[in-house]
Amino acid sequence: MSTLAILGIAVALAMDAFAVAIATGVSLKQVSFRQTFRLSWHFGLFQAMMPVIGWGLGATVQSYMADYDHWVAFILLALVGGNMLKEAVLADEDEENPKPRKDATKGMTLVMLSVATSIDALAIGLSMSMLQVSIGTPAVIIGIVAGLFTIAGLHLGKRVARLTWLSSWAEIVGGLVLWLIGLNILREHGVFHAIF
Repeated sequence: MSTLAILGIAVALAMDAFAVAIATGVSLKQVSFRQTFRLSWHFGLFQAMMPVIGWGLGATVQSYMADYDHWVAFILLALVGGNMLKEAVLADEDEENPKPRKDATKGMTLVMLSVATSIDALAIGLSMSMLQVSIGTPAVIIGIVAGLFTIAGLHLGKRVARLTWLSSWAEIVGGLVLWLIGLNILREHGVFHAIF
């Protein structure tokens, strides 16, 4: 597989991480070096690990995982997006006594986002296994690209959040974007074709 093809795959996989990072930056409003490092490290690490795991699993479990992986990603993104919407609405209701925002770069939220944004990379690893493509170099490139896109998205979101009149709306849009990413994952896996 050519380096250009691997870069194309890496950029495509990084788009979910980029969108989630923008939403996280909007939610946080102020982004520290530690938060940037944590989010980019975890997103990059999970994006690099998932293809390796998928490659290791190979074709033996592909049919079992293909039935559920998109639902796992959708549920995780819907939960985090719903929480962002709730915080945006509650912040509008209680502007005089604002509550501290939950830091999405820590704890279970970070793990959930990392898994949700990297599920597609698992399928790439499975595909590469079936094509008998070595996974080492692609995994490293996928991880680095995801980390870089995460940094860019997080700081872009922070800049959007500085526009105070746009801040709560941007957070609502961020939560809706997470839902849309989840719905798009379901669409890509043909869930809506089965319904209609």
